[in-house]
Amino acid sequence: MKWITRSHVHVDRVACPWLITRFIDNQAEFLFVPASQIAQVVQESGAIPFDAPGVELGHHGKKCSFESIIEHYGLKEPGLLRLAKIVHAADVAEDIDTDSLARGLEAIASGYSLRFPEDEENLAHQFEVYDALYAWCRLDAARSK
Repeated sequence: MKWITRSHVHVDRVACPWLITRFIDNQAEFLFVPASQIAQVVQESGAIPFDAPGVELGHHGKKCSFESIIEHYGLKEPGLLRLAKIVHAADVAEDIDTDSLARGLEAIASGYSLRFPEDEENLAHQFEVYDALYAWCRLDAARSK
């Protein structure tokens, strides 16, 4: 399937493709376009939009797009839910201090964007970060039982 979001990925627009690839669609193809072109490209390509204004898999209320995708697809694994708290805090500026790992994840996202300004290359490098963070989150969730 094709998935589409805004170009110039940052925390949520890296976390969401990681989530989609690892838990929903392991053959996902991602398109990155300016926000003003999303509706047109969705109409032309049939891609599923995420983390863009006004889309189902976007920010709703206090939820970031990562959380919306988890809810939409009924994902409930405790490590993934722990990761969602970190992603939310790192992505939603007013909540940055609600998780002790959020500022670090936001800094990592900024650093990768500086090193790899092309969205596809940025994702390719950052997926390893999310794989490692998810492994830690699974351990943390298991310890919290």
